[in-house]
Amino acid sequence: MAKTFRTKGGQQVFKRRVYIALSLTTVVVCSVFVWLMFLAQDLPSLDELERYDPDLITRIVSADDQIIQELFTTQRTLVKSNEIPPHVKKALILTEDQRFYSHWGMNLFRTVYNITLNVFTGQIHGGASSLTQQLARSLYARIGFTQTYTRKLRELITAVQIEHTFTKEEILTMYLNTVYFGHGTYGIQAAASKYFNKRVENLTLDEGAILVGMLRSPAHYSPITHPDRAKHIRNVVINNMFREKAINAVERNYFKSLPVEAYVPDSVDAGNVAPHFGEFVRRQLEKEDDELGVDLYRDGLTIYTSLDTRMQAIANEVVAKELERVQGLFNARMLDERSKALADILEKHRIEFTVDSVRLMISDSIPMDPKIEQLLTVQAQLISMDVETGQIKAMVGGKDFNKSKWNRSTQMIRQPGSSFKAFLYTAAIDNGYPVTTTLLNQPVVIKMGTNDSTDWRPKNYDLSMGGETTIREGIRRSLNLIAVRVIQELIAPSAVVEKARAMGITTRLYPGDALALGASGVYPIEMAAAYAVYPRLGIWIEPLGIMSVQDRFGGVLRNYTPDRKEVLGRGTSYVMLSLLETVANRGTGVGARTRFGFHEPSGGKTGTTTGFTDAWYVGFTTRLSTAVWVGMDSPSISLGPGMAGSALGVPIWAQYMKAVYDSLEWDRQEFEVPEEDVVFTNVCSETHKLATQYCTPIREVFLPGTAPTQRCDEHGNRSKPTGADLDF
Repeated sequence: MAKTFRTKGGQQVFKRRVYIALSLTTVVVCSVFVWLMFLAQDLPSLDELERYDPDLITRIVSADDQIIQELFTTQRTLVKSNEIPPHVKKALILTEDQRFYSHWGMNLFRTVYNITLNVFTGQIHGGASSLTQQLARSLYARIGFTQTYTRKLRELITAVQIEHTFTKEEILTMYLNTVYFGHGTYGIQAAASKYFNKRVENLTLDEGAILVGMLRSPAHYSPITHPDRAKHIRNVVINNMFREKAINAVERNYFKSLPVEAYVPDSVDAGNVAPHFGEFVRRQLEKEDDELGVDLYRDGLTIYTSLDTRMQAIANEVVAKELERVQGLFNARMLDERSKALADILEKHRIEFTVDSVRLMISDSIPMDPKIEQLLTVQAQLISMDVETGQIKAMVGGKDFNKSKWNRSTQMIRQPGSSFKAFLYTAAIDNGYPVTTTLLNQPVVIKMGTNDSTDWRPKNYDLSMGGETTIREGIRRSLNLIAVRVIQELIAPSAVVEKARAMGITTRLYPGDALALGASGVYPIEMAAAYAVYPRLGIWIEPLGIMSVQDRFGGVLRNYTPDRKEVLGRGTSYVMLSLLETVANRGTGVGARTRFGFHEPSGGKTGTTTGFTDAWYVGFTTRLSTAVWVGMDSPSISLGPGMAGSALGVPIWAQYMKAVYDSLEWDRQEFEVPEEDVVFTNVCSETHKLATQYCTPIREVFLPGTAPTQRCDEHGNRSKPTGADLDF
């Protein structure tokens, strides 16, 4: 009886214990389930995983398919699985996750081992995460990076979701596109570009091993800053590949023997041939990103532009060379102890340094103060655009983008001096005054304005004076006295303003007599666009820098088409073109031909402001319209006596144009002549009337109805027939 009782009692105790155990297990399982549900509630859904959308680099690309600039918050470029070399994938799996193709999101053995190690040591140890868990961590910042069990569990939950959503190959590709490789680079392509300056598909086995090894600690194993460490970790990865029979002994020994040669650019912007242009494009698109519905720094856009890197490289070289020459001349003037120029500059700008200390800086005897450097640095800009399309082909916005990001081509307003006379004479021609119109080359007085009682008595650059002078001769020699008389005697200042406005000048223009000499400021980019109107025979085209914007998949978000409008008659345009050709062939711009050997048909105009503070040359051919400016950032600082547009602007313009024509092997092209819109007539070189057989004739161009009708009556025998007088 007792035995039976004990047996029944033991059964009851056993059942009770089983019940308690099951209850506790149920509670624990439910608690764990609830906890896991809680952890998973704010994780990305499967739909979000399928819409994998990492931040990508936006690329600004030139017309000749070169990358000008990259914009990003995260430096990443997506690549496809078939673009990643097999040896890179093998190195990654053998180094980071050898059971990658067999596990379901976690490496069970490594996870159990690490949990046991964590329990016994009381510390959190890493190293157990699979590639999928690491991908989960890198994809979702909301998981967090604090070393906690909660973080590990969230990684595991997300990793399981990823494994159920994507194939192993897709997971591997996503991992290599998102993982951090140091120095601000994310993804295998960005790393290949950063460290080896090549596409990912061209990575050699040793280079791939370096990148895979870097994943353990990108900063520690960087081949740029720590090549010895990079070599060590590379060899570890290569030995591991050999041990797992992914490569043979010959391959192992060969790739371990190679030196570590990381790509290091010469300077921060060594790969950026057109930094000012890139910034110009960036600023324009920042104004349009909301309209386009894109994030310029995250969406991996491709921005196709008009710039030609070959022409840009020529512009960079020419401007840099000429600035070095001009800076030397300027420095010599500052160092001249007989000159008060430096003392005047320091006093005017309230600089605390003494003249002697600044001279020591200029001569490199002591370090140059940044303020002094900025103040005394000669700057220049060059902007060149295609005549036919208005596309910007080259842009140099200043001497050094790293020291000054201010774009002098597009943001600077400076007085153009005599280069503004093109608009003055255009207004005169368009109002029916022929190029043979004569004005007295004698002193004039300019009233400065209603609020300024000062009288200004301008002079010609060469201090010359004379008698009756034609418009053609006035522009050829850039005679200020003739220009002022045009605006005083022939046309109103408002007509000049109107013409400049029509040709794209948007800055404030003061409608006074001084306007004839370029006393109002302009943008260089607008000057280049305005001068292109002449070879286009009256058509103004808005300067175009951006051609199209594409999304990361190649879809076109926007194509850009510049505004076009007819602003001049074909006849007026050609007559002005003829006048500006005279400047280039026999006038202030002739140095382009005589000194630098540029003999293509061209026209242009120099410009020099009072005190030699600005030096310009704006000129064109059938292909390019190019504006050059040289000066100091402070318009109160003179470049020095004689530093005129012909001495500073023409050399840059001519050398750039000649090098472009020679390097691109462009054929010679003559300007189009609108035969129906102009009349060519032989006139007497002295009286400017119709030439007779006794005159020295000049072939001149006129708008219909403006050619002279009277024959010259000052030369030869008037009784002889003159029916063939015009056959000269």
